[in-house]
Amino acid sequence: MYAAMSIAVHKPVTLAEFLAWEERQELRYEFDGLEAVAMTGGTIAHDQINFDLRTALAARLARNPCRALGPNVKIIADGRAHYPDAIVVCRPVSPTATIVADPVIVFEVLSEGSSQTDLIDKNREYRATPSIQRYVVPQQTHKAAIVFVRREDGWLSEIVSGDDASLALPEIGILVPLHEVYLNSGLPDVAQEKATM
Repeated sequence: MYAAMSIAVHKPVTLAEFLAWEERQELRYEFDGLEAVAMTGGTIAHDQINFDLRTALAARLARNPCRALGPNVKIIADGRAHYPDAIVVCRPVSPTATIVADPVIVFEVLSEGSSQTDLIDKNREYRATPSIQRYVVPQQTHKAAIVFVRREDGWLSEIVSGDDASLALPEIGILVPLHEVYLNSGLPDVAQEKATM
């Protein structure tokens, strides 16, 4: 996700008030349940990983009813409004929509300043959102991702890493090689990392 910075310009009381207020703003804001949070820029690595991720998803979903969107559309999760780095939605979406309902998979590229928000706060909110079946958190400093998967008996988490690893996304019937997510990230391969240690 992009870094977030709390602001005291306006404190909407409800989600509906926030959404009406944000539509009139030039900048993007998320809603943390209490107040508007301004979205700030990220690093080149963050942007490149996000772009490569969405490119890999789009290529595999070309003939699939599902499609990848982000990061300029928001979702509502547990009464909060967020702009994930990428989402996969499997229902038709109006071209003029600013909010996507019922995302199936959510991706947030982990930044140093967003780890608590992404791994704790948003993780809890995404788990509370019935349509979300998988939450994927690609790392920005290593070729790895933390994956949280909804099961009937709760949530399972795993770490996917390594040059030959893939992100299995059975909810949408595709597999994304991890090296494609990090294609232009500038991060070294695992073999290179080990050689320099």
